Amino acid sequence: MKAVVLKDKVQFGEDRKAPLYVEEVETPQPRKGEVLIRLRNAALNRRDVFIRYGAYPGIEVPSIPGSDGAGIVEAVGEGVQGFEKGNKVVVNPQMDWGDNPDFPSKKQSILGVPRNGTFAQYVTVPAENVFPKPEHLSFEEAAALPLGGLTAYRAVVTKGKVKEGDTVIIPGIGGGVANFALQIAAAKGAKVYVTSSSDAKIENAVKDGAFGGVNYTSDNWVKELKELSGGADVSIDSIGGETFNDLISLAKPASKIVSFGATRGPVNNVVMPRIFFKQMEIHGTTMGNPAEFKDMLSFYSNHKLKPKIDSVFPLEKIEEASDKMDQGSLSGKIVISIPE
Repeated sequence: MKAVVLKDKVQFGEDRKAPLYVEEVETPQPRKGEVLIRLRNAALNRRDVFIRYGAYPGIEVPSIPGSDGAGIVEAVGEGVQGFEKGNKVVVNPQMDWGDNPDFPSKKQSILGVPRNGTFAQYVTVPAENVFPKPEHLSFEEAAALPLGGLTAYRAVVTKGKVKEGDTVIIPGIGGGVANFALQIAAAKGAKVYVTSSSDAKIENAVKDGAFGGVNYTSDNWVKELKELSGGADVSIDSIGGETFNDLISLAKPASKIVSFGATRGPVNNVVMPRIFFKQMEIHGTTMGNPAEFKDMLSFYSNHKLKPKIDSVFPLEKIEEASDKMDQGSLSGKIVISIPE
């Protein structure tokens, strides 16, 4: 089968990123409890870029990257029930979450490095990580959903407990998880406001259900957003850095900040009384448990939501796709088309 192979393990801090090779490799066979999926589409995540820079734990080479994928069941291993050849499916990339729904086990991992992932014509995954593809989604759309959709669902629904009428602020709109969070919060009936350095991304967000947004390159963007939104009941943050302090300023009393990333690094100079006098809740979250993945798929089906796709690249242009994600000029997910 054709697959993308990571062969070079870059030391974090080097001023380079590992090349990606498209090669012929042996087609995997399903072991006991596994499903072999003939992939139709995969999708990129920021994680895939971090791996190329060596900025992710547990990297092993050679291995096949890729966490998101959708396709057709080709074969099942011993003991697998509920799936048969020809079923249209989507993969939950969160592996070995464990028995506690509140936090993952020490064994947990994400599909795609070190375990071979979805940038290939075939992938084997445990049967518990395979779910029926929502009927209203194409394979491209279904492949774009798993990692980002699961992360956003847990952040908005489980941790944020967003409800109808809430004001939700999502900084840094444009990336995959932020767009999913916008879709989910808007579908819950929340009033969503966004920030971006791009006026075009803000305009797109409004078309996708946001009530408005501000450009954070403005010197007075926090004041502008406070006047526009009235303050946040819930903020969904992947930025960290000084932006986290800005979200504290934007927070209403008894509000929440849910954090799932820190693209701008550590949060410095937090004035703690600003948090406890507002009776605020700060929640950390990553990915989600299997029940949340199932609920996320049902939510997208019930509300007929579709992932926002920025662009589609053939597997042979995986480096071009990865470089585009690295540059950050996205409005939605980058999807990979897998050859027949």
